[in-house]
Amino acid sequence: MSVDLVIVPPTKDLGGGFQVRRALPSIERRMVGPFVFFDEMGPQVLVAGDGLDVRPHPHIGLATVTYLFDGEILHRDSLGCVQPIRPGELNWMTAGSGIVHSERTPPELRPVETRLFGIQAWVALPREHEEVDPSFDHHDAAELPVVEGDGVRARIVAGELFGARSPARILSEMFYAEALLDAGAQVALPAPYEERAVYVAQGAVEVPVDGVRHERGTLLVLKPGETVPLRATWGPARLMLLGGPPMDGPRHVWWNFVSSSRDRIERAKADWQAGRIGQVPGETEWIPLPGAGRANVRYP
Repeated sequence: MSVDLVIVPPTKDLGGGFQVRRALPSIERRMVGPFVFFDEMGPQVLVAGDGLDVRPHPHIGLATVTYLFDGEILHRDSLGCVQPIRPGELNWMTAGSGIVHSERTPPELRPVETRLFGIQAWVALPREHEEVDPSFDHHDAAELPVVEGDGVRARIVAGELFGARSPARILSEMFYAEALLDAGAQVALPAPYEERAVYVAQGAVEVPVDGVRHERGTLLVLKPGETVPLRATWGPARLMLLGGPPMDGPRHVWWNFVSSSRDRIERAKADWQAGRIGQVPGETEWIPLPGAGRANVRYP
């Protein structure tokens, strides 16, 4: 068997009926390479007059990686960056020592019905880079390399795969790619690193030698050291391919904070409650620290 573990993520409601499937972290597996968090957003219809509203919230010790299949999100952060993200584009936000951002449906799209479907992942930063200055990078779809052949089209979102490398600035070796497979097409995922996984975002796939069908909404953690073929069955499929070497030690995850140190997370809690991490220019809302009253959160 080439698949070491199959994770069927639970569905979580983030409020207002907006649901996500959270594949990482899970009881079965905390991380895959540097990937410490993996959420599928949607697919969901946002009715006219409504929209996504993730109020300003903080991060430390990680990079958020947002990639959409459908819809649009407007990113704003405490560095002053304002950037819409659309399908096939990459938003890479390095939190490092601390950043605050919001994610919303753009105002011009709210009067009409829209769809939203995509993935947000968190990449844990190496210990030596956990406290780097925060930064933000955006890459249009045309900037990300695409590898095509035999009914497969793969866009390299971050890192290197299939002989192509993304321009995204990363702080550790990894790969992250979207693969679109025609019905019956097959992609062979090489083994450049010990830890690899495949998320079935649409359709279904099987590993031919195993003969087991894996439906959409499942994360397949692969055994190390072998090239694994994946074939689209019963129609086309959309896969997210991800992985990297094992991290340089365990990571603690609490709310939106990731760190190799529990003490650092405790400090981040106090910093957010005291308003010391930052503020998104032009926004007055924020998400309180879990367990803390809104009145206890103040900006200086």
